[in-house]
Amino acid sequence: MMRLGTRASALARTQSAWVARQLVAGGEGDSDGFQLVNVSTHGDRDRTSPLTRIGGTGVFVSAVREALLAGEVDVVVHSLKDLPTLPADGIRLAAVPVRENPADALLTRAGVASLDAIPRGGRVGTGSPRRAAQLMLARPDLEVVPIRGNIETRMAYAERGELDAVVLAAAGLHRLGFEDRIAESFDPWQFLPAPAQGALAVEVREDLDRESDLARALDALDHRPTRFATIAERTLLRALEAGCSAPVAAFAEVTDDNRLVLKAGVYGRNTHLVRESRTDTPVTAASAEAAGRALAEDMLAAGARDLLAEEWLA
Repeated sequence: MMRLGTRASALARTQSAWVARQLVAGGEGDSDGFQLVNVSTHGDRDRTSPLTRIGGTGVFVSAVREALLAGEVDVVVHSLKDLPTLPADGIRLAAVPVRENPADALLTRAGVASLDAIPRGGRVGTGSPRRAAQLMLARPDLEVVPIRGNIETRMAYAERGELDAVVLAAAGLHRLGFEDRIAESFDPWQFLPAPAQGALAVEVREDLDRESDLARALDALDHRPTRFATIAERTLLRALEAGCSAPVAAFAEVTDDNRLVLKAGVYGRNTHLVRESRTDTPVTAASAEAAGRALAEDMLAAGARDLLAEEWLA
């Protein structure tokens, strides 16, 4: 039986179970052939401190990877946006499944239909410096309130009326069946998401037999357009030397003619920088990486490093 390591949250277990069903024979929703193994992470245990304070990049990842390396599990699943951008020794990113909705979504208290409908001076919750920055660009009159917790906890702030709205990733809401709670879904080309938002990462030990049934199933699960897009986004993040909690946004897509379009933003308190690029040749993993690096270099030359030095939601 395949042992799949996962964080214990409802979203993590839902994501991991979906991956497991794709990997086991005849995966149509039953649990035959796999076991979910809960792994507690530092990010799960500390749900009050801002991510920027407790470690940011990797805070939800290290313990799950340690279980994989120790042989306690065979496969681990993460939200790809939570992964550090540098590879981990002894671990291989075996599959990036097709991406769920990459957008950010607004959930509101009763009587508020959209971001524009929030009363002047309204209070909006998020734990993300990137989201905070873009909210303030769209509505500088709003008060952005730092919040933490699982999806249900954060939704409750708006549903109980403690806040006028909260901003969450649409992907998690869709995966948990909460899409009907979304008041407004932002255009990801305008309200740029976190690098790799909506995508999953499936990791195995580097020494997994490439000819095994599991390796072949992982290869079939890998979605090349999603992998290429997220390579570009995460390479840009790494080249900017910014963590997953930094005010950096990036979104890429592979077009119908197999070109890569990449758009990214870096946000300071009083100014921001947005750039976009498009590859001239059919996209590959190497060209996606090159596109991310080139756009990051362009942004650094334009002053991105100074913006990254500013603090958000500290």
